[in-house]
Amino acid sequence: MSSEKPSNQSATGTILDNGPFYHGTRADLQVGDLLTAGFRSNYRPEIIMNHIYFTALVNGAGLAAALAKGDGRERVYIVEPTGSFENDPNVTDKKFPGNPTRSYRSTAPLKIVGEVTDWDRLTPEALKTWRDNLAKLNADPKAVIIN
Repeated sequence: MSSEKPSNQSATGTILDNGPFYHGTRADLQVGDLLTAGFRSNYRPEIIMNHIYFTALVNGAGLAAALAKGDGRERVYIVEPTGSFENDPNVTDKKFPGNPTRSYRSTAPLKIVGEVTDWDRLTPEALKTWRDNLAKLNADPKAVIIN
């Protein structure tokens, strides 16, 4: 791996977030492990994802961990991109103006550099609402994930 710092510029040259960055999951991983693309979407399991997603908001990563598939406990990892990254078009300019969720994606791996254990967890009622809304979205044939 190159010792060069990955680019935090979009294709248009806009400077993206400087972090810190977080990734929410139920996977039990260690510092130094790499998170990579190529796995099934948590939101559309028929889709194999071309990117690995992350955010600069710890509670956003906590939400992703709560919604992640699997039986493991919710985990939020502190991550460093190993390559260039872009705004996540599923929640930014292509669907919403700007990047209010400070969400990003990369085709390059994310390196785990730590774990956060304190974030605002969803109540069971709020989690049910999120899951119900995702189920409605998944039932809509017009709804797409920009992969």
